[in-house]
Amino acid sequence: MNKYPIWLNLTVLAIFLAGGFLALPNLYGSAAAVQLAAAGENEVSQSMLGEYVRVLESREIAVDGAYLDDGRGIVRLIDPGDQQRAVDMLRERFAPDVNVALTLAPKMPDWLRMLGMNPMSLGLDLRGGVYVLLEVDMDTAINNRLQAYQQDFIDRLRDAQIRHRVDLNGDLISVRVQSAADLETARRLVRDADEDILITDSADGRSLNVRMSEAQIKARQDFAIEQNMTTLRNRVDSLGVAEPLVQRQGIDRIVVQLPGVQDSTELDRILTATATLEFRLVDQSGDEPGSRRYPGRSPVIDQVLKRDVIASGDQIVDAAAGLSAEGQPAVHITLDSAGGEKMLATTQNNVGRPMSTLFIEWREETVTIGDQSETRRIKTEEIINTATIQGVFKNRFQVTGLTSAEAANLAKLLRAGALAAPVYKIDERTIGPTLGQDNIDRGFRAITIGFLSVIVFMAIYYRWFGLIANVALLSNLVFIVAVLSLFGASLTLPGIAGIVLTVGMAVDANVLIFERIREEISSGASPQAAIHSGYDKALSSIADANITTLIAAIVLFAFGTGPIKGFAITLTIGIVTSMFTAIVGTRAIVNLAFGSRKIQSVPV
Repeated sequence: MNKYPIWLNLTVLAIFLAGGFLALPNLYGSAAAVQLAAAGENEVSQSMLGEYVRVLESREIAVDGAYLDDGRGIVRLIDPGDQQRAVDMLRERFAPDVNVALTLAPKMPDWLRMLGMNPMSLGLDLRGGVYVLLEVDMDTAINNRLQAYQQDFIDRLRDAQIRHRVDLNGDLISVRVQSAADLETARRLVRDADEDILITDSADGRSLNVRMSEAQIKARQDFAIEQNMTTLRNRVDSLGVAEPLVQRQGIDRIVVQLPGVQDSTELDRILTATATLEFRLVDQSGDEPGSRRYPGRSPVIDQVLKRDVIASGDQIVDAAAGLSAEGQPAVHITLDSAGGEKMLATTQNNVGRPMSTLFIEWREETVTIGDQSETRRIKTEEIINTATIQGVFKNRFQVTGLTSAEAANLAKLLRAGALAAPVYKIDERTIGPTLGQDNIDRGFRAITIGFLSVIVFMAIYYRWFGLIANVALLSNLVFIVAVLSLFGASLTLPGIAGIVLTVGMAVDANVLIFERIREEISSGASPQAAIHSGYDKALSSIADANITTLIAAIVLFAFGTGPIKGFAITLTIGIVTSMFTAIVGTRAIVNLAFGSRKIQSVPV
């Protein structure tokens, strides 16, 4: 009656052993370490890693171990006090070819690492670092798209030789032509540009009013977020930060978490910088439609530039700071294929004519009006370089007119990619490593107290069956750690709260089973029949209770942000694993202990 087939017992045993094995790397803890990543797309080689270790050992910094991890070098240190000194030395010796960052490295044996196993990572609140919340300027993202539509309409109408005027006012593009026949042609051309765009006729019968649909606006907002997240990840990688987190929060916000970073000065400049370039021809006549005068950065004079953008920052695939042939600071630019083709066509048709480089930057400025201060977002556009096109070139050229520092910073930003819309910092928190360790200690203490309290209660109240439930409870904690390690999830302080809650909830199933067994015995059932009925009849109640909690946890994960997600993850994992350990695991042990022999009473 109370027997599992051999294959099922072996399956349960294999699952328990697998859980213990996956959780094994967490037993070894972590050590202070230094992470080294080669600049650009290069990877750290074994010989390079050996050179890093020799430099540290020559400065009397004891190294505990060194290995390669996903193209990056990890050097583990014996003394945590040497970590910052090691970073400073390596940066002094190898920068800017190598990005050096503080990190924590697991102290597990090499054979575990060779198997691809890793301990669960720690969140920012446990590890220490910088938390930044950025807001994406969605109005600018939409406006940029409308300006692109405006230029596209102008190009199409000009190619069709239709006299036109295209104006952008707020979220409305007005397309005006000379006749009703031209209006129909213009409608077709606008529709060809984007079939989802909204087109209505104006009252005068010679104009079209063009707007973006709600679906297009939503798509553009999503694109701005995704593009900015990609760019921010590239910028963070250039800082060499270990295990950074860049994720969306809500409609227009991005969260950046940088473990191990304590100085946010460099971080602010890199994350929020919006500097980019545009290359335009100079309008020498000064009267072409759409031309506009831009200020020049001394000694460059003001120039009237044409509307058409030959190439822009989002078409730059590589940028490197260096010197020009004249010894001036320069940024050496490489364009993508589309930008290169347009640059080639432009230079072929405009040899001997001037072309300017327009430097564009968004920044926040706080002004005081009376007793109140307000923050304004200002767009700066200035010409940093104007040169005569001496010959034909395509996707490789250089830009001058910058200081050495500006050239280096601009090259780094251009390599990372242009932001689809400006971002502004609205919140920042720095968590010190001491506070992070204190959170770990407090969380571990909470889990220990909760776990021991439940163990003592179950052992006293349910005797031998209580001890079996305690084995399942311990196994449940091991499974939670194993799943977090397997999927690379981060343990956060709210996640620890979820584990503590799971510890209390995990024995609920066994309490229901054991109480049912007691009721069956009181009703006169035999010990074996009572055990069988206890597990079978309590199953529906256990499933109902856990499924409703699981639904709540999934909703928290789907709609929550940050800490709420961390709590929901551990709670979800805990519910699933507790169902297995409390029902299948304990029954396997009970069957092995009591199912194969005659018993006069049940020790429950």
